[in-house]
Amino acid sequence: MEIDLDLHSLPIYECLASETRLKMLKFIGNQKKSIGEIAEYLQMSNAMVTRHVQQMEDAGLLNSERGVGINRNKKMVFLKIDDIHINFPEKVYQGYKVHHDEIHIGHFTDFKAAPTCGLATTKALVGKPDEPKYFMAADRVNASLLWFSEGFVEYKIPNMITEDEEPNMLEISFEIASEFPLSNNVWPSDISIYVNDVLVAVYTVPGNFSDTRGRYTPKWWNENFSQYGLLKHLRVNKLDTGIDGEAYSPVTIDDLDLKNNPFITLRLAVEPDAVNKGGLTLFGQGFGNHNQGILVNTYYLERE
Repeated sequence: MEIDLDLHSLPIYECLASETRLKMLKFIGNQKKSIGEIAEYLQMSNAMVTRHVQQMEDAGLLNSERGVGINRNKKMVFLKIDDIHINFPEKVYQGYKVHHDEIHIGHFTDFKAAPTCGLATTKALVGKPDEPKYFMAADRVNASLLWFSEGFVEYKIPNMITEDEEPNMLEISFEIASEFPLSNNVWPSDISIYVNDVLVAVYTVPGNFSDTRGRYTPKWWNENFSQYGLLKHLRVNKLDTGIDGEAYSPVTIDDLDLKNNPFITLRLAVEPDAVNKGGLTLFGQGFGNHNQGILVNTYYLERE
């Protein structure tokens, strides 16, 4: 599950702000527990436990079903998710000016895609799934969802840095998940990220998520398929390259040679020799939890 610092996520924070409910979540773990078992463990009444369970069900943390066999008259409770990612607001970079661009998911300039693979607009699939030729179909430019098991997708972004501007940081943000037939919340994949043909980072995305429906995912998209990804912020500055504030490589913005390149070339790849070869899914406007394409910000200082 992915949440932000907004009112939409408040029920989840409220559920977790309780010692009792935290104990319940730990007790349930990866098993199914009845209301009676939870009540006995916490030394609480069944009615009180039921109210806590209902609150966590409403927040999307728990699920329940009628038991079978000797438990057929019992309500069995189990975890609906296995992790939560919290997105904090982006930092404000004082003193810098910025060139901003947004690239649509379907506007890639090169690709290599091995099944399972495919494209979708907010209205329909582009051609047929698992047939790479449709990555060059006319309607692919309208795609807001893209996935493949192995290969790469490459974008060229206009580099607006002029001779009088000194680039200090390149920030690229995108919503990403791994790729698994249907979905698998625990399916890691090593994503190699290249900028101007320089390998700046290898990020391991933890899964292909469908535990909850994506906020912007269209209603026609099957709820058992990938629903959302994780919003990642890649930052290449004067010191190193990081993702979400964590250092990933010693590559600096000077290594990208922006002064001599008319384009910023971004390549996201699942390499044949990746340790975790779990595929890639990219979410754009109208899919996932973040209504955006690939955002590119180049922060710079004007030379005096």
